[in-house]
Amino acid sequence: MKHVFTKMLQIEVAFTTKVEDFIGHTGAKITYTRQPLQNEFFIKSHELLFEQGVRDVEIHIQQWDDIPCFFPTSEKSAVPFDVFAASFYMISRYEEYLPYVKDVHGRFPATESLAYQNDFLEIPVVDIWVNKLKLALLKRFPDLQIVKREYEHLSIIDVSVSHCFRERGIIRSLGGMLIDFFSLKIGRMITRLAVLLRIKKDPYNNFQELIEMHKEYGTRAIFFFLLADYSNYDKNISINNPRFRSLVKSVADYSIVSLMASYNSYNNPKILKKDRARLIELIRRPVKRVRLRFNRVNIPESYKTVVEAEFNEDYSMGYTLFPGFRAGTCTPFFFYDISFEVQLPLKVTPFCVEDYGLTRYKNTKEAVQVYRRIREQVRKVNGTFVTVFSNEILGGAMKQPWKDIYYELLKDKH
Repeated sequence: MKHVFTKMLQIEVAFTTKVEDFIGHTGAKITYTRQPLQNEFFIKSHELLFEQGVRDVEIHIQQWDDIPCFFPTSEKSAVPFDVFAASFYMISRYEEYLPYVKDVHGRFPATESLAYQNDFLEIPVVDIWVNKLKLALLKRFPDLQIVKREYEHLSIIDVSVSHCFRERGIIRSLGGMLIDFFSLKIGRMITRLAVLLRIKKDPYNNFQELIEMHKEYGTRAIFFFLLADYSNYDKNISINNPRFRSLVKSVADYSIVSLMASYNSYNNPKILKKDRARLIELIRRPVKRVRLRFNRVNIPESYKTVVEAEFNEDYSMGYTLFPGFRAGTCTPFFFYDISFEVQLPLKVTPFCVEDYGLTRYKNTKEAVQVYRRIREQVRKVNGTFVTVFSNEILGGAMKQPWKDIYYELLKDKH
């Protein structure tokens, strides 16, 4: 209720279970119960929000005008479904508490989600529901003051590997050269030599260019750096490399820098705390934001780990390979842990487009259409359009010129 009214509609709200207090109130008021008292603004409640724990909830998708919804209500209800219970189901990630088959990285697959299976993954349904609720409230209470939200684009830059060829040490460079040679990747081998001999710039080292572009187009950005120990999935430059340390510090002078959690910190607060301490020591400022490697969000354990490691903002809520809205919303929210029935001190900012999800399309034209289509959905509800791109894809030897595409998408944001 507080999220819908205070955060999304920006209306102060109070609660009561006393009938006399409700009747005595002279302003806008709502009953959220099984039966209305009189002829007030009434929303028939589904039992979901009055329960504890999790059960397999039966869901039937219906339409509110042309928007999917569920948990239908009666004719007496001001809206045709329980907007609060449905919003809670999506935002709390209720379905991720239920049994499911994890993917190779232990993640909840997009294909298992209610949104994917019912073709509304690319729609911020919660924001649309709340907007329609707002219209119904204004129709009933014309004097109600609701502040209009502003659309915003937040660009996340993932930095799991800061350099493609430079700063990797002699052994790793020689190993890479041999792999290129025996794989007959002669072009890559020539590029590697040119970079190592300082004839060419390292393709992944595009940070200054990105900072300038974000400034030129007025795009808020956050760079998430990986500072992990070397492992099977974490292969960045050594945290002790002075040029890598200098790079992180220089980016932090012009943009927000925070932590990409290592693969092995998944549900391991000890490793996560160590990674965070490294970044704090390096940039000499607080580190409160985190992105989990490969978006390995295991509900609710991962978020408990994040809170224990003293982060209070997460940017991992989304699907790597499928553009869309994992939590059904483009509005940041505080995570509610159903297992303990408590709200965690963790603000979750969901993303809706990641570069790896775009590269799976057969051509860039189709990928750009998807990007723009989802952006337009967010713009319609004045939400926060959060995208994730990596310096690796923007600077790598991909079949498509993703850096140029990224810049064009920044340009045409209005």
